[in-house]
Amino acid sequence: MKWMIRCFDFYLDASIHVAWAAVSFLQITAIVLAITINYHLYFALFFGTIACYNFIKYGVEAEKYLLVSGKYVRWIQGISIFSLLVALYHFCFLPHTVWIGFGLLILLTALYTLPVLPKAKNFRSFGGFKTFIVAIVWALATVTIPLLTTDNTPNLDAGIELIQRFILVVVLLLPFEIRDLEFDPPTLRTIPQRIGIKRTKLLGVGMAVCFFLLTFFKNYLTPEEIGGKMAIFVLLLVVMWGTKKEQSKYFASFWVESVPLIWWGIVWFIAIYG
Repeated sequence: MKWMIRCFDFYLDASIHVAWAAVSFLQITAIVLAITINYHLYFALFFGTIACYNFIKYGVEAEKYLLVSGKYVRWIQGISIFSLLVALYHFCFLPHTVWIGFGLLILLTALYTLPVLPKAKNFRSFGGFKTFIVAIVWALATVTIPLLTTDNTPNLDAGIELIQRFILVVVLLLPFEIRDLEFDPPTLRTIPQRIGIKRTKLLGVGMAVCFFLLTFFKNYLTPEEIGGKMAIFVLLLVVMWGTKKEQSKYFASFWVESVPLIWWGIVWFIAIYG
């Protein structure tokens, strides 16, 4: 039983679960915008997410990440290097516009992680920007980048989906910020640090309402999209209600990060059996 728990913890710590969340978002984009996404993008995003997230989590200082001492982290480092190589391979089959798009996202991620600012260590420590930078990267990577692999012209529906994805990611990040409240230094000025836990949860509820209502401003709607976003709206309310400062070990790192996978499953179920 212990080895199963260790494997599960490694699955979470090595960012494999969050990579599945990214692929789920990508598949949802394909369904709601009715586009066909180059399959190389799925592989590039999945393995690129593993490499990128592990660098953020374990490589805030580049030298520290290259010279790790613990065997557990070395395994994660090995998975990350392998994932980076696989991601680069699949990038080679994607249009140059996608290279440029991902290049800008990688630059933003580097600014988020590495010490480049004179008065702040990085964008992550630049008060209040942490959550929104992460949400922007996720929204662009899972809505805008897929459009670059097609001949489709960005339209109103794509713009609304981009805004919704940004809102959704911000809401999903709030439980993490509440969980980390006692560990984050005051200089981060995260949302819970600035407005408190209760108001942060109310903010999450308000943003969830906006996320759902924006659906009805689209020109083209399907039962899968309406049903899926209604279900996720309810799920977001449950997440906000259940978020506490003292959380169970897997509440945020597994259950909250499972929301995109659940959304994908709901949309797929409605499309097949609805």
